[in-house]
Amino acid sequence: MNKNDLVSKVAGDTGLSKADSGKAIESVLDSIAGQLAAGGEVRLVGFGTFSVSNRKATTGRNPRTGEPISIPASKQPKFKAGKALKEAVNR
Repeated sequence: MNKNDLVSKVAGDTGLSKADSGKAIESVLDSIAGQLAAGGEVRLVGFGTFSVSNRKATTGRNPRTGEPISIPASKQPKFKAGKALKEAVNR
């Protein structure tokens, strides 16, 4: 399922227009991204938790030349599935 399929599904389930459904989905995604960018987390009970993980700076190697390269520290988004989502997937 891609984003357009999701918009169509939400529009069909809720009776909203595709344009309104698209705006609602976009708003939810922007809100989650904004909260994660601010260093927070988003908990959706029964679905899961979105959070940010800090990754340390490391040294890697270029596979072609073997030359060491520096990999800078970064923040990575993380998702942990909730109990209800896990149960729904494993039915």
